[in-house]
Amino acid sequence: MKRTSAFEDGFLFGAATSSYQIEGAWDEDGKGESIWDRFAHTAGTIEDATTADVACDHVHRLDEDLDLMATLGLDAYRFSVSWPRVLPSGRRRANPTGLDFYDRLVDGLLAHGIRPFITLYHWDLPQTLQDAGGWTVRETTDAFCEFADIVSRRLGDRVDDWITLNEPFVSAVVGHWEGRHAPGHHSEDETIAAIHHLLLAHGRSVSVLRENVPEARVGITNVHQPVHPGSSSKPDRRAADAFDALLNRAFLDPLVGRDYPASLPFDRARLDEWIHSGDLETIAAPLDFLGVNYYTRRIVRDPQTPEHGNEPPTTFEIGEHTEMGWEVYPQGLFEVLERLHRDYAFPCYYITENGAAYPDHVDDGRVRDDERIAYLDRHLWQATRVVEAGIPLRGYFVWSLLDNFEWSYGYTKRFGLVYVDFATGARTPKSSYHWYRALIARRPIA
Repeated sequence: MKRTSAFEDGFLFGAATSSYQIEGAWDEDGKGESIWDRFAHTAGTIEDATTADVACDHVHRLDEDLDLMATLGLDAYRFSVSWPRVLPSGRRRANPTGLDFYDRLVDGLLAHGIRPFITLYHWDLPQTLQDAGGWTVRETTDAFCEFADIVSRRLGDRVDDWITLNEPFVSAVVGHWEGRHAPGHHSEDETIAAIHHLLLAHGRSVSVLRENVPEARVGITNVHQPVHPGSSSKPDRRAADAFDALLNRAFLDPLVGRDYPASLPFDRARLDEWIHSGDLETIAAPLDFLGVNYYTRRIVRDPQTPEHGNEPPTTFEIGEHTEMGWEVYPQGLFEVLERLHRDYAFPCYYITENGAAYPDHVDDGRVRDDERIAYLDRHLWQATRVVEAGIPLRGYFVWSLLDNFEWSYGYTKRFGLVYVDFATGARTPKSSYHWYRALIARRPIA
């Protein structure tokens, strides 16, 4: 990192995880089944045929992981609450043991001087709710408000920072259209319904959180990417606009009181069928911040236009990729934040995820992940540009604290600052862990 002076006192350096990816204990102490438990136990869904039944065993190694966070020097830790661990059937009867676990986690963070950021929903919907229609039915928004109420009543005396949803784009589109994530469906109609009901659940839960937590700071997190047409041709520009509408604007415009974008790549009348009177006003509940997950950009060519009938491409990837196959495009972080503040002007922003997967190995007790250090360094450099441009960026969370179960990739991709041996559970801080620790330690204090 070349300039820490841009990050003044009060800027938060953190790390992030999600419940399903690290907790394990998938059927212990009264926890219910999630859609990801069901999906991962279905043959052919996970690249290496694994599950997150144990994952990082975080439930049983909580104290060890808290010590790792404290040694790292984190200002803040973003984690999600497992809905079926708290409400095994999705509604009504809370599980005391599940709530006790999050009590211990929050108390442990505060004892180490680490600020908790709670994400209520990071994709692990209770399977009982999925069986009743999941995000395709309006009743799931009622269940989500009940979940938000129970968790915020229990933890709101100690936690002020709340994120309602993580990446509703992925829940709706990747889970219901592409089928690569739970629940693994391929339905455009389900996708349309899920987009609206996820955002409605967000908007309805904002008032619940504010009522239960007087000092609550409430936001939502989505993945955002710059979307660049592959050429200046009209088909490519039209295709890029449609994808930008689906990825970015569909999950931004309603938050600030606008209608869904007209250029969504499906019949808009089918979306209107799901919108009840007052829904858009509910979704536009005032927010305290927007969480931004940034990894790469998207270059779009019109799939309906043959290459020989289109203009030659004029936008090209720069040639460097992570193990996920994602282009390393650090300047896109600045592009995203500049656009968000220009077009939407949210009160402030957190980079709630940023990181990279590389093929890490333990060698003589060490994990040398210089590629990850370079990736993080270049993205934090762009974050300094954001701050210096006057955009109110308040924090940066590395994805992820630990190597974990990487959704449909299983254990084949490692994003962590800490290497996890999934056979033994042993943790080994990587070179990037020590690099990030040094960066945090040397930031200026006013």
